[in-house]
This record gives sequence, C-alpha cells and structure tokens, in this order.
Amino acid sequence: MTDVLTAIAQTRRGISAAVRSRAWVLLGVGALVAVFNLVAPVALLSLVRRPADFFTFNPWLRRLPDYLGSSEGLSAKLAFLSHLTIAWASADGPEGIDWGFIIDVPTVARMVGTALVFGAYFALWSYARNRPRATQPGLSGAARPAGVLGVMTGAFGLTVGPCSLAGCGAPVLPMLGLAFTGLPGGTLALFATLSRISITVVLVLMATAVVWLGWRVGAAETRPA
Repeated sequence: MTDVLTAIAQTRRGISAAVRSRAWVLLGVGALVAVFNLVAPVALLSLVRRPADFFTFNPWLRRLPDYLGSSEGLSAKLAFLSHLTIAWASADGPEGIDWGFIIDVPTVARMVGTALVFGAYFALWSYARNRPRATQPGLSGAARPAGVLGVMTGAFGLTVGPCSLAGCGAPVLPMLGLAFTGLPGGTLALFATLSRISITVVLVLMATAVVWLGWRVGAAETRPA
C-alpha cells in the first residue's frame, strides 16, 4: 500500500511540475484541440455537402437561470441539462435542413476532456524533452518516442472523434465519416458505434500515457541535480 501511495504522489508531483512549467503548452494544445473539434465538422460538411448558412445559440438558454432556481427535482434537472443543446450550425437544402452540427452538453464535455488530456500529455512531453540528460538520464531520451506516439494517437483520435449531427443519416458520426453521409443507415450506425469505441480507447491510452510520463517526471524531480 505504501508503494502505491508513493507512486501516486510521485506521479502527481511530476504532472504538477510539468503543468506549472509548461502551462502555455497545456493551454495552447488544449485550445487547438477544442477549436479543431468545433471548426472541422462544419468545414468538412460545408465542403462535402452544402456550405453552412446558419448559426445560432439556443434561445432557451436565457431561461436557464430561472429553470435552475425552479422547484423541479434535482434528478430531473440533471437529466435535462445533460443533453441540453447550446448552439448549432446548419445548411438549408431544397427540402429543409440538409445538415446540422449540434453543440450540446455531451459534445462540450467531450471536447473539454479531450483538450485537457492532450494538453497535459504534450505539456509533460515538452517538459521531459527539455530536462538535462546528464542530471536525469533516460527521461529526455524517452520523450522522443513518446512525442511520436502522442502525435500519431492525437491525429487518429481527432479524426475518429464523434460529432453530434442532424440530417446526416445518423445522430453521431466520426469526423472522417462526415464525408460518407450518403451511405446506408446500417453502415452509418456502425460508424457511430466505432467512433464512440475509438475515442474512448484513444482517451484511455492518452490518459495512461499522462500517468506514465508524470511518474517518470516525478521520479526525475526527486533526484538531486
């Protein structure tokens, strides 16, 4: 039990040191990931389907403070808010809405979680990469393959990330699947399932890598310079 607590403290120390030293990397990477997840679906759908011609925030959001202060039960409020639509972009077609990209609470939570995991990973990678090799052998050397793995995993994760949609044959599709929205419904449903599984696997792998790098950095921090 003592070894486990020591490892947890070491990992926390490593992550804290990297985040303090590389806060700009954490924020920069996180912002890029969030912007990509917001802009890429609209850009891709505008290219392969029809250019976006409408964007709005949910007008109901003005009533949110009143709803939160209402006598509605807490469980009902949480259930409602967990699927609340915040904003959407869309393109009109000859017979109505051709496609719509929906920004709801699950989408925002997924974007924030993904941005934080990737930001923390690259903050740790940058910190480990620039540690003096002479005083902390093995750490800077391990950063190079970790960086390559992070870039590859990140590129894959961003392209398989699910998007909440309307008018595309499935309510959720991965980024790459947006270009094939004319496929049969069964195929689109398979894409949606694979997207959810893939992004979960990617986030678990990246979170595990954050813990591993944090443990390595934490161990290096305890050694005398």
